[in-house]
Amino acid sequence: MINDSMSILDGKKVLITGGTGSLGHALTQRILNSDVEQIRILSRNEFKQVSMESLIRDERLRFLIGDVRDKERLVRALEDVDVVFHAAALKHVSKIEYNPFEAIKTNVQGSQNVIDACIENDVERAVCIGTDKAVSPLNIYGATKLLMEKLFITARRYSNPKKHRTKFFAVRYGNVFGSSGSVVPKFIQQINKNEKITITDPNMTRFSITMNQALDFILKATKNGHGSEIFIPKVKAYSLQQIVDILSNLTKTKEHTIIGIRPGEKQHESLINSDEMRYAWSYENMFMLLNELHDDKNLEKIYPGIKKVEDLDVYSSDKTQLLSTEEITGNIKDLQLL
Repeated sequence: MINDSMSILDGKKVLITGGTGSLGHALTQRILNSDVEQIRILSRNEFKQVSMESLIRDERLRFLIGDVRDKERLVRALEDVDVVFHAAALKHVSKIEYNPFEAIKTNVQGSQNVIDACIENDVERAVCIGTDKAVSPLNIYGATKLLMEKLFITARRYSNPKKHRTKFFAVRYGNVFGSSGSVVPKFIQQINKNEKITITDPNMTRFSITMNQALDFILKATKNGHGSEIFIPKVKAYSLQQIVDILSNLTKTKEHTIIGIRPGEKQHESLINSDEMRYAWSYENMFMLLNELHDDKNLEKIYPGIKKVEDLDVYSSDKTQLLSTEEITGNIKDLQLL
């Protein structure tokens, strides 16, 4: 499946916005296993570019300093590009709550700049990387990512399909297990410092996806997208209590304290809310949200084997299957942080 999904990138030029982030870094390494012609990394941080260039030595890589807020730079960077992965974003919830308009400039206006630059350069495919925080958003970060999704899935409304071939679509998933700033590395850091583990709420649940699963999913959606879809993976979840119990068992650490849910956080996350479920379909072992731009009469021809989702009212982390102790333990050990 992985090689088949990546075949769509053979001989193509790819650009990744925010390409020096954890996802961009991993996506770059994965795509380099294909016959891609070139990968352009666009990001603001020159130090991260130098570090990434020293770690991944490949003549197909190009590093471009730039900001998605700068449309002119994007237009130039996207010359002759075939596929765009839009991963650039401000994402730290507390910082965005304090600096809301800066997030709007990057996550919303920057996304529109990416869309405009793709249309101007007649890019073949453009996929934006979404988050479960965009579903019924409680914080500003989630609200800006919701707007990013809306911009991408409606982009073809203002681009003439007879003149511009760009297919815009979105992927939406939950926490990448063990990613920078996530709960597991934070807990392990506290353990290593002989500090108490700080738990917001032991009953809090989150969807979980490993980096490799996320990459498989993104590439599969990129191959299967026809335009204006939101693709969502079928994944399991975990509770904070599970994580604490397993880490305590692995490290023999029992000390922890409950600090309460922070502003902008939810008890549980949703990947599809009850209203969106009316437009939810199951396709290629993924969920897919379709808007009114799709003709229901031709769906089977476009998406062979598609089935309407009728057995779910909401796709929420507290109402889906939880990871087993063995699965979580394996994922923690794979991080090699202990």
